Order: sequence, then C-alpha cells, then structure tokens
Amino acid sequence: MSKKDIRLGKGLGALIPESTYTPAKTIEEAIKTGNIAEIDVNDIDTNPFQPRSQFDEQALIELSESIKQLGIIQPITVRKIKDNKFQLISGERRLRASKMAGLEKIPAFVRDANDQEMLEMALVENIQRENLNPIEIAITYQRLMEECNLTQDSLSERTGKGRSTVANYMRLLNLPPEIQAALRASKISMGHAKILAGIIEDKHNLLKIFYKILSAGLSVKKTQEEVEAVITPKISSSTSKFEVPEYIVDIKNDFSKKLDTKVDIKMAKNGKGKLIIDFESEENLQKLLNSLN
Repeated sequence: MSKKDIRLGKGLGALIPESTYTPAKTIEEAIKTGNIAEIDVNDIDTNPFQPRSQFDEQALIELSESIKQLGIIQPITVRKIKDNKFQLISGERRLRASKMAGLEKIPAFVRDANDQEMLEMALVENIQRENLNPIEIAITYQRLMEECNLTQDSLSERTGKGRSTVANYMRLLNLPPEIQAALRASKISMGHAKILAGIIEDKHNLLKIFYKILSAGLSVKKTQEEVEAVITPKISSSTSKFEVPEYIVDIKNDFSKKLDTKVDIKMAKNGKGKLIIDFESEENLQKLLNSLN
C-alpha cells in the first residue's frame, strides 16, 4: 500500500507533513529510531491486557468512516513478538475501525517491551488516550497497583493524575454492584458516585439515596444535600455530650494555620466525625486542593 493510501490524516499531518512522512524501512529501524512502520493489520494480535471490555459498535462505524475520509490520525502502538507478528499495546479501536474501513496496513509505533512493561504501558496509555468509563479507570488503577507493584504515589506520577484523583477512583470499587453498574451505564455521574462513596458504610441510606437519584433525577448538589441530611443528625447527636480532645483541637489549629483558612472538626466518641474547611472562591478551593495533594 502506498504512503497516500495510509494517510496519517489532518491531525498528525499538521505535525508530520505528508511530504516528509517516510515510514521506517524495517521494523528494527522503527524500534531503534522511534519512527512509524506500516504493518499488515492481519499480523497484529489484540492486547490481552486491554482494560476496555466493551466497544460501541456505532462509534466504531463512525470512526471507520472518518478513517476512510481522513486516514489514520494517530498511529497505534505495538510490540514485536516474532518474525512478522505483533501484539497491540494501545489503539484497539483504531485497529478495529481500520479493518472495517478495509485498510490492509496501518501506521504503528513499534516498541520492544516485555510482558510487565507492556502491561504497564497498555494500562497507562489507555487511561490517557481512551474514553474509559469511571469504573474501567478504577479497575485499571487497581491493576496497575496490584500487577505492576505501584503505590498510589508512583501511580500518580505515571499517569499525571493527582493522588486524590487516584484515591477517588479507587473508592468507586467499594460501591455496591448496582451502583457500579449504573456508573458504567452513565445513569449516574462520577460526581454522584464520589458523594455516595462517602457513606459506603451506611449501606441502607447509601442505596436509598442511590435509587432516589435514579427515580427523581437528583443533581449532584441535591445528592450532596441528601447525604448531609443523613450524616449531620448522627454527628450532632453523638457529639452533643462529647468534648473534643485537646490534641484534636491542636490538630485543627495547626491545619487552619497551614491552609490559612478556617477549619472545624466535629468528632464523636467512637472517633468518627467531620472535617470542615472553609473557602472563599473557586480559585481559593483549587489552591486548597493543590496543597492537600
């Protein structure tokens, strides 16, 4: 297939002008130089570590039509496994759509990677490039931590996401199956799920509020109000006759000085409670969040 037949498309074409786009002559050259190689689509095996479990058929058809019109906008990434055989690292949607579009070859970056490196690259690249739903992202983070022996800090560095962001996604996996299923199906948003995860131990009220979100179409703000209505009475009743220990007061004061804002702590005898941090604006909130990461 000619260079013209396997166009990089307008996206990469702006970065790599067609007149200067020259694929590597050999796979070894592509690996060494980091250049693009043209690979037969039938010589590429799918990725066993692919975190995405479902592919929207209509979206694939639309991508296929786009490829017919514009060519491949972003090359896939593969690794060589033997002779003329390759294994996909990332870009399964592009590969599937290219086959639907009738392409015989596809531009690809070729990596030399072992299974451990491949798993990490596949998971990290899919988080960065694919439109995964929140549960798929959470499962991907979990796999990176368990199978690649990463901590939340190192995972944060690898993905470029704040540690609090990683933690928020991981908490989703503790939600009941019906809530996870609703999040997968976009029946509730990530904002709803984060709030519900805050009352994970109160399963009765957790599910009660969840079903109210579905039936009444509660916004994220209204969901927060529902959760606060459940939490506040419990804390108020359990703290009414409990004096917060002096060392907790010291912690509150130190925290307030560090953040340069008002901080309040409400605490029950059993050790549970609420940490309340005041902020004056969205900009002020962002600064507070950055200081907590």
